[in-house]
Amino acid sequence: MKQINYFIQFIIIVILFFIFKILGYKLSSALGGKIFEIIGPLFRSKRLIQSNIKKAIPNIEFERLNEITKSMWNNYGRVFAEYMFIKDFNEGKLKNNLKIEGQDILDNIKKTDKPVIFISGHLANFELMAMHIEKSGIKLSAIYRPLNNIFLNKIMERIRRKYICKFQIKKGIAGVRKIISMLKDNYSTALMIDQRVSEGIEVNFFNQKALTTTIPAQLIKKYNIEVVPVCIERIDKINFKITISKPLTLSNHNTVENITENLNLVLEKMILKNPEQWIWSHNRWR
Repeated sequence: MKQINYFIQFIIIVILFFIFKILGYKLSSALGGKIFEIIGPLFRSKRLIQSNIKKAIPNIEFERLNEITKSMWNNYGRVFAEYMFIKDFNEGKLKNNLKIEGQDILDNIKKTDKPVIFISGHLANFELMAMHIEKSGIKLSAIYRPLNNIFLNKIMERIRRKYICKFQIKKGIAGVRKIISMLKDNYSTALMIDQRVSEGIEVNFFNQKALTTTIPAQLIKKYNIEVVPVCIERIDKINFKITISKPLTLSNHNTVENITENLNLVLEKMILKNPEQWIWSHNRWR
């Protein structure tokens, strides 16, 4: 029964992708946002979403709470529609919709050919970050979590490998081994540190314990590697700004817990800058 549901979802999404491609980038992004504003609340609990927001912003006003909730679904829908235009971003057809701050940092990483860990979260259209890093000439691998829908996952993996980052690594123990292998060949790694991972450890995230990946901390401990935070913001609905921050040098004498918690603090600042552009619908603190 689950496979039948997945196949039906797949057919609906393929039809929507076809419509998006016909409508063009601007209209599709807007339509995707409106669709998710309507259907999103049918699939995810508003109570859970707003409970999560309150964990990060305890004294938030009621109107702002509802505004973030609605805007989150709008951003989520826009990202969904924008998958059909990742190729256009990659090929430079939408270069005027993407602004980069800190390009010199990427240029220096490429010049020195020294691997780093790029960290970020699922903000705005997060897929554009790894795409731009690889386009900048940096040897890169990106960690991802396969979709539960096996039919749709094939499409997404194809888009990611062809237009976002050639070397996509599935999360998990085997993935960590692959990262280490590629690190020895001077490949940098990009990963989102905002997802709940069962193999992680519990550290503070917005002052509450949350299971968090330890991959960056493990690499820092073993290889004394630098961490480069990357933040993306959606501006005026269809434009984006990617900010590459200066590399963080975290001592490998620190504990895994301490390093991981420090990186969560970096992530918190990104989220609070544009809370309506982060995905609050996941049960991050369960």
